[in-house]
Amino acid sequence: MAENSKTSSPATVAKPGASARRLRLHATSDPANLAPVRRACEKYCIEHGLSPNAANDVGLCVNEAMANVTRHAYAGATDRPIDIVCEEVPTDQGGGVRVSIRDWGNGVNPATLPGCEPNPETPGGLGLICLRRLMDEANYVPQPDGMMLVMVKRKGV
Repeated sequence: MAENSKTSSPATVAKPGASARRLRLHATSDPANLAPVRRACEKYCIEHGLSPNAANDVGLCVNEAMANVTRHAYAGATDRPIDIVCEEVPTDQGGGVRVSIRDWGNGVNPATLPGCEPNPETPGGLGLICLRRLMDEANYVPQPDGMMLVMVKRKGV
């Protein structure tokens, strides 16, 4: 799959000519970008061998992670950068898709925060639950100037 050229939405995709094994998306933390980024990631997953259900799992986790970046890492700011990279996991490593979401926010690692039971009467609180239950791997990798979430969804799982 060749990468798409810049779209008219605030979320943009890297220029054509890059490896078909990788999809790079550059978005801002504007919630309007959630749907186009999610759709692009789901499409990439299906084109790279994941089932529609597995692709939907990835899309939901991308959506939740990006919403959490806006809400927590960027304290609600809607003009901050988020980079998303989807790439194939080689067959000798189990096959599937790896998605990395990079922010330049406060650098807090959500995995180190105390857990709390989600309250159905208030929004939020489901992002980490989705990551743990729907992805085969989900790791936060601290960066010198922010955070990167690396998620893996394997084929056939």
